[in-house]
Amino acid sequence: QVQLAESGGGLVQAGGSLRLSCVGSGYEFRRYGIAWFRQAPGKEREFVAGVSWSVDSTIYADSVKGRFTISRDNDKKTVYLQINTLKYDDTAVYYCAAGGFSYDRQDYTIWGRGTQVTVSS
Repeated sequence: QVQLAESGGGLVQAGGSLRLSCVGSGYEFRRYGIAWFRQAPGKEREFVAGVSWSVDSTIYADSVKGRFTISRDNDKKTVYLQINTLKYDDTAVYYCAAGGFSYDRQDYTIWGRGTQVTVSS
């Protein structure tokens, strides 16, 4: 069974950058699509970015295109989320999830515990 662990969150000023990491365990990690979701206080969890199991395809929410970049290293069983030009509205708990390759939260069956990103204005 694959397990996921996020890291890299923190308190950052608006305009700054962060790189989040999602480390997987289990030999089947490379068979899963991996996505990042985020959940702000009082809001539903929303899709941010996804990468296919084959690493050749990525998808992004419109709200983050051009600022967020997802990448994947199957040898290291790690997926990264590079976040640039952080905005106050990016404040949320960021989760990585394993499953298919889509924007739909229902397609992801394995979740990490999340890492907090707080952007100060």
